[in-house]
Amino acid sequence: MIKIDVLLSEDQIAQEFLAVLARHELPEKFFYWFPLSVRAWINLCSDGAYRNFVRSHSVLQNHAEDLVSMLPTGPLEVISLGSGQGTKDFLILEQLRKLGRTPYYRPVDSSQGLLELACLSAQDQKFDCHGLKADLSNSAHLNALKATSDDLPRLIMMLGNTLGAFDPLSMPSQLAALMRPQDFLLLDGELFSQTETLTGYDNPINRQFAFGPLSSVGLSEPRDGMLNFSTDRDDRQPGLYRIRKHFKVARDLTIMLAGETVPLLSGTHIEMSSSYKYDLETLVSLITTAGMQPLAQYTSVDKKFLTLLVTRIS
Repeated sequence: MIKIDVLLSEDQIAQEFLAVLARHELPEKFFYWFPLSVRAWINLCSDGAYRNFVRSHSVLQNHAEDLVSMLPTGPLEVISLGSGQGTKDFLILEQLRKLGRTPYYRPVDSSQGLLELACLSAQDQKFDCHGLKADLSNSAHLNALKATSDDLPRLIMMLGNTLGAFDPLSMPSQLAALMRPQDFLLLDGELFSQTETLTGYDNPINRQFAFGPLSSVGLSEPRDGMLNFSTDRDDRQPGLYRIRKHFKVARDLTIMLAGETVPLLSGTHIEMSSSYKYDLETLVSLITTAGMQPLAQYTSVDKKFLTLLVTRIS
């Protein structure tokens, strides 16, 4: 039997989905909520078309032994923020076990479907696991992850460019607040390329994933509108970029969910969650400014992805 604590209920997500659609928004967590979206995400990761999954996975494959060698000996709690199905997490967990260490796995995600997959995989591989269904954009949910008096060191992970789904000027500080002197943080991000970053998103398989929440409520392209991708800069700090996406409604629509309806008028836009990208120096600076220091950094083979192991500055 898998164990999952719930801070974010399915009814709460449904009510939030209706509320954000009424505001013509679609935040990150809804892209992993519907069963169709979960299936599209698994297909995207399995196909190899999602470059950031491949990059993040390959960096861990190549450097897991070195990363784990820097962690303390003995039992370790491994908290994965935005774990998804946990595929990348198990590269670290397996290496810990290979070196005779005892990892306690705590995947955290807003998607019930993906969280169940992570916990089932952990169960199959005989890892001690206890999931948490939570919204990482909710500060109260993040605070629930703060350590108690237990001195067990923790490895907190935010992998697969998950950091890019949040405000880069505030999330690093929130992550630092979770850490104690004996804790470690492993995170990564995509390094911006003027020629390659956008094509990594605007392709048929990723478009199918990005359109998943709207497909799940009966919309289709091009009958009901079109999904558009673009890039821009975040002028709050040099070296910050965004992949932005929005759905332009082509005709008057009415979406129904859980017995409630939301009208969408022709010509309006649904602004979907952005994904942040960085210059290398900017990503490192965001971490150090938040009060953390890198112990090690690794880039993907194509030099488009940076993975950092950091600790909190005492």
